[in-house]
Amino acid sequence: MKRHFTDFDLNRSVGNLLRIGVILSVITSFIGFIKLSLEGFEMPKDYALLEIAEDTIWQSFWSSLMKLEGMAIIQLGILLLILTPLVRIIFALIGYLKEKDYTYVFISLIVLGIMVISFLMGFTH
Repeated sequence: MKRHFTDFDLNRSVGNLLRIGVILSVITSFIGFIKLSLEGFEMPKDYALLEIAEDTIWQSFWSSLMKLEGMAIIQLGILLLILTPLVRIIFALIGYLKEKDYTYVFISLIVLGIMVISFLMGFTH
């Protein structure tokens, strides 16, 4: 017999998702920190040298990550941490759809829209 998806199941699943996201972020950042330490990272004397053109930020990130550079691994950990609440909202939205709780589906869509707009607005500044 098929068991129904309950509020308890949703809360447990969302809680586990948040825990896993934070743990993965911390582990990834820690591995990046160790790698960065082994690479012999030194603080730059002139921070203007760290600037990357806006149109090449993602390309630079992915190419550094493919080379397994420590700084890129740390940035991946931070990106995982930032995306965890976004994935949580999507996960809860799916759970509310399964429960047929359309009030919370609507609220989740509004929150998701606000988060997406704020992420996209962050790239313009």
